Order: sequence, then C-alpha cells, then structure tokens
Amino acid sequence: MTPDYRLDLQGEPCPYPAIKTLEVLPDLKKGEILEVISDCPQSINNIPVDAKNHGYEVLKIEQHGPTIRYLIKK
Repeated sequence: MTPDYRLDLQGEPCPYPAIKTLEVLPDLKKGEILEVISDCPQSINNIPVDAKNHGYEVLKIEQHGPTIRYLIKK
C-alpha cells in the first residue's frame, strides 16, 4: 500500500497534527491515501477518531517508538 501524499508533523504539538490532517484530507481525490507521521502521543486519540467522524477510512496505524504513522484513505 503506497500513500499518495505524506504529511510529516513530527515535532508539532497536539492538537496541530489532527487539525492539519483534517485540513489536508479534503484536497485528496476519492481513493487516494494520505500518510501522516506524528510524534505527539495524543494524536493516537485524535487523528483516527476525527478522520472516521469526517467520513475517511483509517487503513493502518503503526507505532515505532515515539513515532506514529497513519494511513488514511479518502
């Protein structure tokens, strides 16, 4: 699964990663995948829920140490 776009938000404090993710997702075409990289621990509570509530599909969540990777499909 190859993402179409990448949003690297490492170093950004919450809630900025969730807000920026929701700002970018509407720009994707239907079926495109956005990869979001965040090291904010609270983002795991915000990004998946916000994405689902706005009608997007969370395909994958991976955590490697402090870094969390999300794959979200429009």
